[in-house]
Amino acid sequence: MNIDRMEFLAWMERIMDRFDILNEHMNNVHKQRNNIDGEELLDNQDLLQMLKISNRSLQRYRSTGKLPYYTISGKLYYKLSDIHQFIRDSFNAPLKKTKDKT
Repeated sequence: MNIDRMEFLAWMERIMDRFDILNEHMNNVHKQRNNIDGEELLDNQDLLQMLKISNRSLQRYRSTGKLPYYTISGKLYYKLSDIHQFIRDSFNAPLKKTKDKT
């Protein structure tokens, strides 16, 4: 069975269009699944990569109440706004140097 070049390219273009539609659909499903009240939710792995911390540090932040979290079907999630607030609260402003009056 021989297929001419133009027919093959048209066929491949249709396949690529279908992949693009599927990719867009998957992105929409992913965004809907990881949102609550219009706010993005991140899981442990997302947060570990974002903050570049260890799993134990993340557990300590949860245990001390510094970082609010939500359990959905046994999995931990964090609201993006809570993460931003945690970062703001944890940020140490540089100390101002005082001049000695001698």
